[in-house]
Amino acid sequence: MQGANSYNPPMALPPEVCIRGAGIVGRALALLLARERVRVALVAPTAEAGREDVRAYALNTASRTLLESLRAWPDAAHATAVREMQVHGDEGGEVQFDAQRQQADALAWIVDVPALERQLADAVRFQPLIEVRDAPVPAALTVVCEGKASLTRETLGVRYEVTRYPQHAIAARLEAELPHGGIARQWFNARGEILALLPMGGVDGRALALVWSVDQLRAPDLLKQDATEFTAALRDASHDTLGTLTLTSERAAWPLQRAMADRWTGRMPDGRAWALAGDAAHTVHPLAGQGLNLGLADAAALAGVLKDRDYWRSVGDARLLRRYERARRAEVLSMSLATDGLQQLFAHDADPLPALRNWGMRGFNHTHILKNWIARQAMGLR
Repeated sequence: MQGANSYNPPMALPPEVCIRGAGIVGRALALLLARERVRVALVAPTAEAGREDVRAYALNTASRTLLESLRAWPDAAHATAVREMQVHGDEGGEVQFDAQRQQADALAWIVDVPALERQLADAVRFQPLIEVRDAPVPAALTVVCEGKASLTRETLGVRYEVTRYPQHAIAARLEAELPHGGIARQWFNARGEILALLPMGGVDGRALALVWSVDQLRAPDLLKQDATEFTAALRDASHDTLGTLTLTSERAAWPLQRAMADRWTGRMPDGRAWALAGDAAHTVHPLAGQGLNLGLADAAALAGVLKDRDYWRSVGDARLLRRYERARRAEVLSMSLATDGLQQLFAHDADPLPALRNWGMRGFNHTHILKNWIARQAMGLR
């Protein structure tokens, strides 16, 4: 029997793939598979009323291309082009990235999460090969997209190897006194804290998305502060770059970690196949803004190997799934180590580290070939 929150009528044939988790990665994967005529059951438990979602994601060119192909890219009011990125160290170090130097319209786009989720939900609603369910159904392949706290992953016996950072991320929405100019700004300080102010509301706007990674012992105090105290602390941390800051939303916070599943594919006790994707398979520190880009790349890679399979292979074929795992683990591990290395570089303040890391930032900023290569990697341009 079809779940009460389903959008689409039941399919005449049983689903070939069951996707557990209807977040951004789960919905994108469902749409990619349905486009290739694969029948999909998308498990979306009845949503509970919750707090305002203040998250925003930095999505690269590869992610935008994928979402546009699914007709799920938000309009310009909810996807702001990043023309430039400025990264500041704690003792004068600075690195700048410029979209024009990359011959691109944007380094990335800062996308409003609720708007993106609405676009994907609408696309799913009108795809007849996707049946939305409120409970899992048997299928040749089950893909787990339930996020980092996945219960299904636990029942499969997968070890999720977690390294916890002594930090919490604080997210909120702000309005600045001065226009942001389409510039994403980031500050590293000597305490290992990382402040990011991301442009929203169009390139000429003044709206900002905040992601502030702070010491886990300091986070509760910041969350208790009234709006005036909190924005004063932000203004100080951002060196008054954008003038007066006004809090326009609630604040949200969560502990930071990096993690990797020891297995991404396998077999259930009944012999059916399973695979992990998105945060159920991996998480990284948010300082590079690559978390959702990695998850969407998982969806694209898995859909790609299933699309290219021999006609006689099942969607649960072990060889195909191992191919997906090998391809994605390498890229995710590389990004995980890179973001962890940057976090660790600013987590310690013993001499001569501050001078060395800021010297390194200044030197890197003038190494155009390497800087351009890293920028294109982050943009999803291989």
